[in-house]
Amino acid sequence: MDRILKHFADLETLSLSAHGDHVLVVTLDRPAVANALNTQMGYDQRALWSELYRDAGGVRAVVLTGAGEKIFCAGGDLKERNNMTDAEWQAQHALFEQMMRAFMDCPVPIIAAVNGAAFAGGLEMALAADFVYAAPHARFALTEVTLG
Repeated sequence: MDRILKHFADLETLSLSAHGDHVLVVTLDRPAVANALNTQMGYDQRALWSELYRDAGGVRAVVLTGAGEKIFCAGGDLKERNNMTDAEWQAQHALFEQMMRAFMDCPVPIIAAVNGAAFAGGLEMALAADFVYAAPHARFALTEVTLG
């Protein structure tokens, strides 16, 4: 566990902490933008889930949550996407696919602690987890169906 915490101490978009000796708490940490998934979060998550696949380092369970009390994850960062070329968007899409594959291949059980809204990609992450614990005020939606 200590190795994982030290190795990933400086992630830009995720905060990691230990709960006891064997539970890793991963917090989506972009509260100013509703914990929206951007390219950097894709890289950060892909690296973390891939490392846990290679060597869990004593981690027996992961709790995935969002920073703040009102949002788990709003889905993709649409402001970032609006400034992308088609090639950049395709590269981001491939990255998110790799991130989700690493997430689903993680041998450690992942519990999505949904502490608010889980929209679009946030809902997809929650659904890909092994367990979902939803706060009473949690909301779930595939909001991309309302776009363009």
